[in-house]
Amino acid sequence: MKTLITVVGPTAIGKTALSIKLAQHFNCEIVSCDSRQFFSEMRIGTAVPDGNELAAAPHHFIQNKSIFEHYTVGDYEKEAIAKLDELFGTNDFAVLVGGSGLYVDAVLKGFDNFPAIDASVRESVSKNYNERGIGWLQQQLQEFDSAYYAKIQAENPQTLMNPQRLMRFVEVCLGTGKSYSSFLDQKKNERRFTPILIGLDASRDVMYDRINRRVDLMVNAGLVEEARQLYPNRQLNALQTVGYRELFDYFEGKTSLETAIDEIKKNTRRFAKRQLTWFKRNENVRWFDFKTDSETIIQSIRCQ
Repeated sequence: MKTLITVVGPTAIGKTALSIKLAQHFNCEIVSCDSRQFFSEMRIGTAVPDGNELAAAPHHFIQNKSIFEHYTVGDYEKEAIAKLDELFGTNDFAVLVGGSGLYVDAVLKGFDNFPAIDASVRESVSKNYNERGIGWLQQQLQEFDSAYYAKIQAENPQTLMNPQRLMRFVEVCLGTGKSYSSFLDQKKNERRFTPILIGLDASRDVMYDRINRRVDLMVNAGLVEEARQLYPNRQLNALQTVGYRELFDYFEGKTSLETAIDEIKKNTRRFAKRQLTWFKRNENVRWFDFKTDSETIIQSIRCQ
């Protein structure tokens, strides 16, 4: 029996530190499922584990892609499962860690199978979004898949403000001539491991304070300069994320630096709230306060 210990929770809660302690205890390796940490050009703004942390336990899927690559959650699922199969060939344990709920689900449950979409369709959708804005994406989805649009609006309305997700929905509709929802809920591949889900949480005040402090540390570490170097490529999907968008507005004279930093903190807090909402829906997650010592959590894993 192979066991995938999965550490989830909001940003800045301490998932990296716990995952390293678990990997060291179980003498296994870590698979990251933080969708922002895949990209080698985005180091400071994504809180990539530092050199000491990376050396403390073997990590996979950390800065292994470029922002110029087209990389989907489906691509990640295939690569992550292949890596886990490799790791489980020599070990009964592996650790999965990250706050990207969709990517966690892709590994644990499997992802719906979608046909390949021609690159010209993706480029056209991206071009139209850049020229017409998110309203165009919403309109396209509503036109081509009104039922799915209504479902999102009722159950997960924040998705309608996520351009990456909307572009994916629209490119599938345009590229296949079918609704996006017609590809959902297909039979998924079975997993050859048992997941144990560990969640870290804290009171809202503590969580928000940790986020604010982390953003300050990022700024002191050179986040503004990192974002400035990435600014010429700001239209890329990978850069449509908190911590960079706000600074792009500053570079364009739309806001002050102080306001941009405050917006990063505010938007990161909102992101953390969405992360918790996503993971709290999973009744299989065993939640611990972020200060819980690792031995207590290890004992809990041993008893499952």
